[in-house]
Amino acid sequence: MKQSSPLFLIDLLKVFAALLIILHHLSSYGQIAEDARTVLPSLMTWLFEYGRYAVQIFLVMAGYLATHSLTRFANAKLNGQNLLRVVINRYLRLFAPYMAALIFTIACAWIARFWVNDEFVGEQETLGQFIAHLFFLQGILGLDAISAGAWYVAIDWQLYSILAILLISFSSYQALIWLISIVAVSSLLYFNRSAQYEAYFIYFIGSYGLGVLAYLAKNFADKKIQDLAKFAIIAIGVIIVISTWQQVWLRNFLAWFVALFLFVWGNTSYPVRSGSKLKASALSAIAWASPRSYCAFLIHFAFILLANTLYIALGLHAHESGILAISLMVGVLACSSVAANYLYCWVELPSMKLRI
Repeated sequence: MKQSSPLFLIDLLKVFAALLIILHHLSSYGQIAEDARTVLPSLMTWLFEYGRYAVQIFLVMAGYLATHSLTRFANAKLNGQNLLRVVINRYLRLFAPYMAALIFTIACAWIARFWVNDEFVGEQETLGQFIAHLFFLQGILGLDAISAGAWYVAIDWQLYSILAILLISFSSYQALIWLISIVAVSSLLYFNRSAQYEAYFIYFIGSYGLGVLAYLAKNFADKKIQDLAKFAIIAIGVIIVISTWQQVWLRNFLAWFVALFLFVWGNTSYPVRSGSKLKASALSAIAWASPRSYCAFLIHFAFILLANTLYIALGLHAHESGILAISLMVGVLACSSVAANYLYCWVELPSMKLRI
């Protein structure tokens, strides 16, 4: 989605979620994670257990932003031919930085295998595995992911395509809201609780659907549609609360609260950058990092591989130094930010011209 002016909450959530996912992966993979846990056991355990919930933030925002984009096409009488064009353009939008990061990760994994004997490095990639990643089919085919973030890109494209199909299939937004609400509840209460559906959109459409409803409740021109979407969000929240009598699912609560935040503050512009230099610098950092968050999400796993390789190849792991491990984690964050900037400027921005 191209905003006419940057939106503060959207940018803040994107940066926060990307950072949290990177920290989650840093706390999960390799010898560095194990040694860092000796120094910061509570923090590393929290990141390992709960950092993955940042995916819910991504999913809700993706539904919110996709609805903004697709309702414009729907208002322009989206037909079958235009639908195919929209779906392919979404694929092209995701593809170039994804492929560049994938190739870089393969190279880093090849280097890592000389020194790192750990499951997260994976076996040597095959041609079939690589081709499956090209078409976002690795999860459906049951193949190992080459990078930690590859699965999300595939799911994002599935969800975007399904939403586009729904918009062309229903002439009435009332019917669309009812269907999305029913499917979202089914996902949150059933499909999202079974690992056998993880490779398919139905596992994630609960959070994504909340983002769709949040956008319609906030920005749709028709007041009746807004009221119906608001009712759907409230009803889903009530259902989530009732379902806790059986079991508490924190990710469902998180997704609902993110949708609520987007409904209330989704269109909030950046505050005036006046006052302290610290505030102005923080706002500038968020504005800079937000468009690069997708590239950081894609590229960071390669640097986790390299950091663990360096840690073991130089024999630093023999000292079991948690401080050194944490220092390398900070280095991964810094390298990921720099690489994300180049990936964004050299690959993602030029690739936006690849459109049908």
